[in-house]
Amino acid sequence: MLTIMLSIAMQAATPSAEALDLGRRLAAHGTLATLAPMLIEKDTAELASEAKTLSDSERDRLQALGREIGAKGTKRIVDAIGSAYAARLSIEDLRLLVAQAENPAAARRRAVEVPALVEAMAAVGELDFKKDLAAAFCKETGKLCTRR
Repeated sequence: MLTIMLSIAMQAATPSAEALDLGRRLAAHGTLATLAPMLIEKDTAELASEAKTLSDSERDRLQALGREIGAKGTKRIVDAIGSAYAARLSIEDLRLLVAQAENPAAARRRAVEVPALVEAMAAVGELDFKKDLAAAFCKETGKLCTRR
């Protein structure tokens, strides 16, 4: 009886091909997928600047290789997130969320999301939640006062 129940549960937990496709499409429009190319370019540029002896053609190859490896890594992450979405969201929710994510206005928002976040973080300044929490708790209780 337990074997039958586990078999049914395993079948129910396996997302359909449509759910997997929708989940991946949703993940491909997420913040991580939006950030990945910028982070790849940044890391590649930093690596190229560390290697002072590279020729121009070697720098170009490093950049191309960085994009190739970065794209493969990003695909793995998007596939994994998409699979997780497919396992946790209904087909109806996935269809709706993908339609919203693929809307032209959503694409425009994603295009400005990172610069807006960078600008906002610069305006806000340093945030240290643990430090602020410990200070407030210290003020109330006299404990955690040595935390810096």
